Amino acid sequence: LRQGAATDAAIAQHSPSGQVPVLKVGDLTIWDSLAICEYLAETFPEAKLWPEDPILRALGRSAAAEMHGGFQALRGECPMALETRATMEVSEAVGKNVRTIVERWNQLLARSGGPFLLGEWSIADAFYAPVATRFRTYGIRLSEYGDAGAAQAYAERLLATPEFLEWERQALA
Repeated sequence: LRQGAATDAAIAQHSPSGQVPVLKVGDLTIWDSLAICEYLAETFPEAKLWPEDPILRALGRSAAAEMHGGFQALRGECPMALETRATMEVSEAVGKNVRTIVERWNQLLARSGGPFLLGEWSIADAFYAPVATRFRTYGIRLSEYGDAGAAQAYAERLLATPEFLEWERQALA
């Protein structure tokens, strides 16, 4: 979260865009989360950050890009706040975003067989973990947006991974 001019200046020392995340490797600076993920997937193919199946990989890239550039109402009205638990009445625009996300998750889970969007955990899941935190933070019940249970179970799986739990622990420390 941005906390004023001092934080902005500190970030600007490392990021040409003035935003985070940024990855620095030697004299290389990558300042976009999707570009960072693609760089890591190409540099460390053994990590299998994308599935080998080209169709699932294409669908996953589409879903990650959709998250990366979309869902502005959800982002604006429901900012990430890991320490908060509240219920709120969502706007029509946020409701539309949530319905789209539920639909996307259900489509991908049905195609891949789960337990994550593309079967095994992937970059697509990394892009949707912040969404799952927003649903938890603001008490958004996915069943109210067309979910029969698979999307909610997926959100809960994302938030129960050891990697997420460690990140959350560090973020709240």
